[in-house]
Amino acid sequence: MSASFIHRSILTVGFLSLFHAAYSAAQHRSYLRLNELDFSHLPLDIFIQALVSLFIIMYGVLQVVGDFKEIKASAELENKSWETFRNIPSFYIFCHRGGKSSIQSTKSSLEEIE
Repeated sequence: MSASFIHRSILTVGFLSLFHAAYSAAQHRSYLRLNELDFSHLPLDIFIQALVSLFIIMYGVLQVVGDFKEIKASAELENKSWETFRNIPSFYIFCHRGGKSSIQSTKSSLEEIE
């Protein structure tokens, strides 16, 4: 399902409204700084505009993206047995120090010394 023009317009309006709320918050902060007033909180209209813009953006993104793909974790594991499930070839180590400290290699090294 392709995104319709209406859904893309809703998403654009949401982003524009959110940017406007951010710009208004910055302007309010600079107004307070110029008048040497304390900043306690944002005005209610800027806060509500930012919150409504956020919900509009979430709705627009969900409509533009389209249908979600269903997650089927068990579908991948249906054709695997328990033995192959735990078998991870990338964890195999063939060149390690265990061969150097095995009983056979110590016996052979002792025989070479004698």
